[in-house]
Amino acid sequence: MVSAVLFDLDDTLFDHRGCARDALEAVRTSHACFREMAFAKLERAHAQLLEELHHDVMTGRVSLEAARNERFRRLFAAAGVTAVDDLARRAAATYRARYAEARRAVAGAADVLRLVRARARIGIVSNNLLEEQREKLRVCGLDGFVDALVVSEEAGVSKPDPAIFRLVLERLGCAAAEAVMVGDSWTADIAGARAAGIRAIWLNPRHEPVPAGEAGVSQLAALEPPDAVMRMIFDAHRD
Repeated sequence: MVSAVLFDLDDTLFDHRGCARDALEAVRTSHACFREMAFAKLERAHAQLLEELHHDVMTGRVSLEAARNERFRRLFAAAGVTAVDDLARRAAATYRARYAEARRAVAGAADVLRLVRARARIGIVSNNLLEEQREKLRVCGLDGFVDALVVSEEAGVSKPDPAIFRLVLERLGCAAAEAVMVGDSWTADIAGARAAGIRAIWLNPRHEPVPAGEAGVSQLAALEPPDAVMRMIFDAHRD
């Protein structure tokens, strides 16, 4: 019996990658040095910086605002431009404004949560800041489906640490054997959930290869059609 379904948020239910792409395009349009770079190269550089500095924010080494400004200072440097503080701040502000406008759910997310919520409790487990993730859920109209939201800022640990999964299970009143985790990151979501004794489903829209020696994990390419997702969540354990 599945009594709780856990979801990652960014790039599982919330389209972070798409929003970031839209926001980065707005920055690129505003600065000639970025227009001269292939967008794919710019996107890879930005994603790497975002990941590096996100870790610093989560560990309290830098503030969120400082990390945003530093990200664009480094991105300008990657484009061969030495950015003064004001230039980096303006680029960061452009990015944030467009990102906020672009916020949207992953296709199928609302339908999946609605169907899941009729049969089980729902928990979100995310490596991010509490207010930022609450706002994403609210803007996307997903917050009403969620019974527990646990983020690394509040928990003091990040995925893949099993402790963060245990915390969300505790709040849901659910045993690990009765839960399923759905997420897009193999390391954070799949390996982390399995270490906590939770069955995991990998949302893998880019069809990345399964890590060596890790066969046996169910995969989804998308959250649509919702009936197929429901079967994988609730019926796969019966096979």
